[in-house]
Amino acid sequence: MTTPRRRARALALIAALAAAALAWATPPALADEIPLAPGHRLVDHYDGAPATARPVPGTPPAQHPYLAPNGRSGMHADGAGSGTHPWSGPLGRDPKVTSEKIAALGGECATVTFDSEGRILTVCGTFSGFLLKLLDPRSLDTLAEYKLPQRSSTVEAVTRLDFERIFKDTSGGAYFYLDDRDRVVLADSRQHVLRIAHSRGADGRWAFTVENDWDLTALVPHDCVSWTNLFPSGVCDPVTSVMPDWEGRIWWVTRLGRVGTVDPGTGALRAIRLDGEEIQNSFSVAEDGVSIVSDHALYGFGAGADGTPEIRWRQTYDRGTGTKPGSVNQGSGTTPDLFGAHEDYVAITDNADDRMNVLVYRRGADVPAAERLVCKVPVFRSGASTTDNSLIGWGDSLVVENNYGYENPTTLTFGRSVTGGVARIDVRPDGSGCDTVWESAVRSPSTVPKLSTANGLLYFYEKEPNALGIDAWYLTAVDFRTGQRAFKRLTGTGVAYDNNWAPITIGPDGTAYVGVFNGIVAVRDGA
Repeated sequence: MTTPRRRARALALIAALAAAALAWATPPALADEIPLAPGHRLVDHYDGAPATARPVPGTPPAQHPYLAPNGRSGMHADGAGSGTHPWSGPLGRDPKVTSEKIAALGGECATVTFDSEGRILTVCGTFSGFLLKLLDPRSLDTLAEYKLPQRSSTVEAVTRLDFERIFKDTSGGAYFYLDDRDRVVLADSRQHVLRIAHSRGADGRWAFTVENDWDLTALVPHDCVSWTNLFPSGVCDPVTSVMPDWEGRIWWVTRLGRVGTVDPGTGALRAIRLDGEEIQNSFSVAEDGVSIVSDHALYGFGAGADGTPEIRWRQTYDRGTGTKPGSVNQGSGTTPDLFGAHEDYVAITDNADDRMNVLVYRRGADVPAAERLVCKVPVFRSGASTTDNSLIGWGDSLVVENNYGYENPTTLTFGRSVTGGVARIDVRPDGSGCDTVWESAVRSPSTVPKLSTANGLLYFYEKEPNALGIDAWYLTAVDFRTGQRAFKRLTGTGVAYDNNWAPITIGPDGTAYVGVFNGIVAVRDGA
């Protein structure tokens, strides 16, 4: 039943979005650019100074044999979920901003990947359905497009006046990966896993082709809301994410705790159920197995001889007593991060009530239970501490941001912001515990941050409070070593520039891309 409070919030969101659409209407000649909301002339466009590239020493995660090269393959950059890119991002030298408006309303391009020629492959969410798009990395022009089925959460949002369903739905292709042959692999809202190639025809036009379509509905309940099925009586279990293991088997997880595999050679499907548990995050893979976090526990998985997922180890964590503002559900908001100088750690955050903790574990299947936990480090302010984004992992270092207070694109309107905070935590060389290296006051409400290992800069998407009610969004660079802000560059003003959980992605040409509510933004050095 829709409560008065929820109905009021939904109507407020509809009104805000409608007003935004009218306020940002632009002449047809400018339709491709994301419009700026009023106030952009009253805020700083650039602050700080150009940085000097200082590569950070360390060994990158092992290259996954079935993924595109590290840095190009998915939301978290590689199979380990490191959140690092091997090339330099913007240094702040006269940075230029361009954008692409994907739809009249909505159009956010979340996961950004790059094919072997540097073209962008991304999935953009609109109110009529998700769009798989091939974009030119410089102009952001659309080269090809493939429409995916509409998610049930969109229909529910409209029919039940509850738009929060959209903003807390991680299914339908938002998480996808690019494989070692430049093919997109995703799970759509019909509970099908698709493998999609792109190619250029004799006429010079690009097009997508579905090479494989694996139907999971024999194993996954699929009585979902649609325009022709507004009141389903059964269960709908959306597929959250897909990733390959080191043998090429495609793993998939669902919101209601199903963990399964597809054998690409035979099409054989296998699955188990984590009863009473939800999976709302993506997962990570390394040669030693698959790491998955539910809203109750962290798991190390392997596959049996027939491909059936097998639990190798399980570790519960403090899931708190409720869902915090800034979290999708009552559990960890992080994709597991496989890291460490010897690639033997896995890190997540918990959902402890007062202060969230960064948790580091030894991930071997043979690790004694008493020795699995390396450290438990509380972060950020008491009563205002949570994250729903993956950690950055490099060497024995982790970086975590605070998302407490962010829920959807209306949360920070009228100049509001979040408590914010970023921290770097290092595991001690002898593995005896962890230490906080630095803390920063940067307010990055909801982005998946990234580290350029080639220049030593961390990239966040920042919004500070504004007494004039201007909603100004910035790409912010922070020194990995010290935590000091190097520079920030205005990307735009207004709800259209809210990234709404989308990541920052560093392209091979040094451009920083940010998925925003109305499309995608690119920031690159101009000098």
